[in-house]
Parts: sequence; C-alpha cells; structure tokens
Amino acid sequence: MTTNTSSGSETSGPTTIGPGHRAMHFEDFVEGQVFETGGRTITETDLTMFSMLTGDWNAIHSDADFARTTRYGERLVHGSFGIGLAIGLMHGLGIFEGSAVAMLGISDWRFEKPILIGTTLRLRLTILDKELRGTGRTGPSRTGRIGRRFDLIDSDGACVQSGRSDVLVTTRAGLSA
Repeated sequence: MTTNTSSGSETSGPTTIGPGHRAMHFEDFVEGQVFETGGRTITETDLTMFSMLTGDWNAIHSDADFARTTRYGERLVHGSFGIGLAIGLMHGLGIFEGSAVAMLGISDWRFEKPILIGTTLRLRLTILDKELRGTGRTGPSRTGRIGRRFDLIDSDGACVQSGRSDVLVTTRAGLSA
C-alpha cells in the first residue's frame, strides 16, 4: 500500500514515526494511510499496576495457581489493558500531539487473542475516513473528524485486539483562530 506522509511524500507500506514528529492536522490525513509503532513487551508489573488501578483482581489475572488450571495455563492481562495500551502507543507516534481536540468514542472493539505476560505488541493505526465539521463562527471549519482503526499486533503478526476510535482534530484554519 502506498501512503502519504505528513510531508506529502509517498512511501510504500506503513509509516513508522515516533516522538518528536510534528502534529498532523485534518488536512494531513489521507484515507488508507497506515502508521505503525515499535513493540512494547507486557510485564508482570504492567499486570499488577493495572489490577491496582482498576481494582480488578479476578483470579485469572492475580492467582497463578488458579490460572494454571485454566485453558491458557497462566494469568491473563486484562482485556481492557489493551485499549489503554493502544492509546498510549498511538500517543507515542506524536501525530495527534497538539491537534487532537477530543476522542469521540470507541466502537467495535474485538478481543481476538489473550494478552499474556511477555507478549510484545505493536500498534497498526489506519485512517479509515475523515469529515470536516461545521464552519467556524467567522470562517472556515476549525475541526474535522478522523476515523481510525486500531490493530494491536503480536510478534507473530496476529491481531490480538482491534477496534475503531474517532477523534476530533484541528484544521490548519483552526490553528489561527
């Protein structure tokens, strides 16, 4: 797949960018554009801290003896951890830094495979669609909606979790308003 980067150049395959990349605005995104992050290995500490944060100490997450008796044979990381991880990995791309106004929702989230301690995950973010929002009080539209598909991919290339999340971002005209 050929994708346009924010600089207007064309590349083959997903664009991998990291911290320090300039924010992208509504006009910079192209339907079908793909961004990919580096990997993040999930640790015992991640599991424990998420349990502490949420208060979810279900035995499948917190009791190693119990977890050994399940079909997975080990503790599972919370499914909702994956959603938070996907958002964090996306933030690391830097493409919405300073241009995101609001997350508009998460939909159609699927849990395809369990996340285990030691699993390395990366994010593939695909731009699905985009739509300008209403015009500003004194001129051009200041925001637009970007539809994004999140795919959390493991080191074997399998999709572990996926879903859609739309975001409201500024337009270039919105910067000067």
